[in-house]
Amino acid sequence: MKTYLVGGAVRDELLGLNVTERDWVVVGAKAQELLDLGFINVGKSFPVFLHPVTKEEYALARIERKTAGGYHGFDFDISHVTLEEDLMRRDLTINAMAKSESGEIIDPYGGQQDLQQKLLRHVSPAFIEDPVRVLRVARFAARYAQLGFTVAPQTMMLMQKMVKQGEIDYLVKERIWKEMQRALTEPNPVAFIQVLRESGALKVILPEVDALYGVPQSPTSHPEIDTGVHTELVLAQATRLSQDPQIRFAALLHDLGKALTPAEYLPKHPQHELKSAQLVKQLCERLHVPKEYQGLAEIVARYHGDCYSAPSLSASALLDLLERCDAFRRPARFMQMIIACTADFKGRPGFEDKEYPPGKILEEAFYAAKDLDLSQAIAKLPDKSGLVIADTIKALRVAAIANALKIAIH
Repeated sequence: MKTYLVGGAVRDELLGLNVTERDWVVVGAKAQELLDLGFINVGKSFPVFLHPVTKEEYALARIERKTAGGYHGFDFDISHVTLEEDLMRRDLTINAMAKSESGEIIDPYGGQQDLQQKLLRHVSPAFIEDPVRVLRVARFAARYAQLGFTVAPQTMMLMQKMVKQGEIDYLVKERIWKEMQRALTEPNPVAFIQVLRESGALKVILPEVDALYGVPQSPTSHPEIDTGVHTELVLAQATRLSQDPQIRFAALLHDLGKALTPAEYLPKHPQHELKSAQLVKQLCERLHVPKEYQGLAEIVARYHGDCYSAPSLSASALLDLLERCDAFRRPARFMQMIIACTADFKGRPGFEDKEYPPGKILEEAFYAAKDLDLSQAIAKLPDKSGLVIADTIKALRVAAIANALKIAIH
């Protein structure tokens, strides 16, 4: 029985990156041998065990055979499987390396060379058998794009073939979201979108985003013109401003409605915010996106345009905007919204380092209204009906905003 460190731990160690998770493969052993050593069997589809002390995953070396469409359509064999055979079933050469107990790197498929050449390259033609690999390659592009990694042309051709053959149609929504959510935490989530688009998968997985490319915007306010390009720039700015994947997700979806603008209105997009929010809702329901992601994305899509007018609004109009954004009930989400709207403002050529004036105004107005001590004013009211209390709170908040920002009440 021999044990090898495999996959991402070997890859990241060779790249000089911090290794956060270690997986192992065991060659020449049977499941009972590991159980006798105290390992815990946690594998549902194939033999995977947790080490009794470190809790790291140990898998018996295996080969896989395609038996049906999709990524569940596999059978596996663990009898007399060599390390090289186990590594061959992996997706990319940089993930198909192992390290022996003595420290020797086993690299039968050229992973080290591809690390040097900064290429994401498939291990074998069997790559085409698992549609999840299209998403994984895009996610690895998002992780390593800042290091200069690109998808090998031959691998991209296989991904395009998989899309054309309908393999990714088998992907369940939960798996699509899982890979997308992880991609949003990577250093360059824009690369995830770009790789999916080049492979043709974006049109299948996120058709609402794919439809934005080629849609013109007014060159006066959008020098980049193309809405798809603007979306990439906004996502890049959101990534620059925050590590929060919810903010990045909202940035990606904020302008979906522009794809629905009738041709006679272009390059203007009247009422695209409302359309955007509706499309965000549909997309999130389709992919079973968590409610906290959906809620922020919907409110950013719906009100990012209104926020631009904040510098010209009266105190009462600012309060109305804060209430529509549900700022007082969801203050943390409102702050997330301001960051996403800032990314929208900065996501244009020449605007990257400019200040977003509405952000400061909205924040000051919010805190001026929020930090009021309303208890004494309410206690003095002779009529404590709900309507009277609501009107009183509103009047006090408007006055507080007007005083803080030195602006008119109405």
